[in-house]
Amino acid sequence: MKFRLSLSIFSFILLGAFGSLKAQTVDEIIQAYYNVTGGSNWEKVTGMRMTANIEQQGMNIPFEIISLKDGRMCMKMTLMGNTMTLAAFDGKTSWTTNWMTMEPEESPAEVSENAKRAIEEFPNPLFNYKALGYSASVIGDETVEGTACYKIKLDKKTELADGKEVPNIEYYYIDKENNVVIMVESEITSGEMKGNINQTKLSDYQEVSGVYIPFSTTEGVKDQMSQTIQFETVEINPTVEESIFVFPKK
Repeated sequence: MKFRLSLSIFSFILLGAFGSLKAQTVDEIIQAYYNVTGGSNWEKVTGMRMTANIEQQGMNIPFEIISLKDGRMCMKMTLMGNTMTLAAFDGKTSWTTNWMTMEPEESPAEVSENAKRAIEEFPNPLFNYKALGYSASVIGDETVEGTACYKIKLDKKTELADGKEVPNIEYYYIDKENNVVIMVESEITSGEMKGNINQTKLSDYQEVSGVYIPFSTTEGVKDQMSQTIQFETVEINPTVEESIFVFPKK
């Protein structure tokens, strides 16, 4: 009797210990990320303007990116007095400025189609992945530059690449201690770098109008080239000229 009682107590202690170490579900991890970066304040965000000055080869290059909840976006920079649209999307058409002619030109049809499929992802596809029809899962633990992270796989709608439907998967690394995304990875599916991993590192989270935004972004190809942008200002719900998104008609 004493042995059975002791065994029962021992089992109870073990169950309690393992219960406290129960792995977090993907929804619990995403919810923690959502809460710590602003929670319901995100519902009030309809757009964002981010500006920076990039130093390259002794030049100071003003850079700006504007993204709206309806999917429209515009990324531009000013070089030697010329303002160029690096990428823009007006809800239907993606376009850019041709560096040789300095004239606007439409991007390939696949780029526009993929942009349309991602319209409802603002401000972050993790926040409403179920409504978007995506699936998310925790696939393990990873250490990113000394930081313990949850690695989350986000399986999104397929995208077009070289005329074919291909998987569209992103991997989010969420800092276990601070509950914020510090890196995102995805496979490059077309172009010269096809098959390589696109990697975006996020840091320097700061509060702006009730939500927390990473002011430092390093983007590039994994284990190869990368570019760091330190944003100077972030404006929530900016007033913008509608024309900046629209492809100029000749």
